Amino acid sequence: MSTHDDRSERPSADEALARLVAGNERFVRGEARFQTAPQELLAELVRGQRPYATIIGCSDSRVPPELVFDAGFGELFVIRVAGNVIGPAVMGSIQYAAVHLKTPLFVVMGHEGCGAVHAALAARNEGASQPSRIALLLDWIVPGLAAVDPVLPADAQMAAAVEANVRWSMHQLLDTPEGQARMREGVLKLVGAVYELGTGRVRWLP
Repeated sequence: MSTHDDRSERPSADEALARLVAGNERFVRGEARFQTAPQELLAELVRGQRPYATIIGCSDSRVPPELVFDAGFGELFVIRVAGNVIGPAVMGSIQYAAVHLKTPLFVVMGHEGCGAVHAALAARNEGASQPSRIALLLDWIVPGLAAVDPVLPADAQMAAAVEANVRWSMHQLLDTPEGQARMREGVLKLVGAVYELGTGRVRWLP
């Protein structure tokens, strides 16, 4: 994997975000461009990767970032785990993307109807139990749901919890000396998003 850095050839964080927005718009319109990779591109990627954005998303099979953003081979560095939680292995992958791949944009993307977030709500509200490994996963999500009102209707509570979980993941990324330093330098940009299952649209969080 290449660690070559030539910032003159790399998009800025804002340019990278604009690419994601445009790609999702093509996807929603049914005008996706990337279905296959030409052999010359595959041959080029053998020499190294230079993705323009890192996506931290959920493992849910309905939310593949490369398709959602109509991105080609080598364009996105994708890290997926149920509930888009920021555990040690995920943090290590993010650090690799920042230090070695130098992607200017990092996106935490949750999605509607996230099963991991639903299970975390059930654990918090009802004391629902899960097998031990799933319970450990939920332990990474529950703290971020503290402000979600348990008396809200179920649909509203779930929507609020999905967004809260994205913001919690973002907070964990920023709450490190390295994350704070990189943001102060203005080199990296971190944004949050929620994928709408019914429309295919990515909603960007303010």
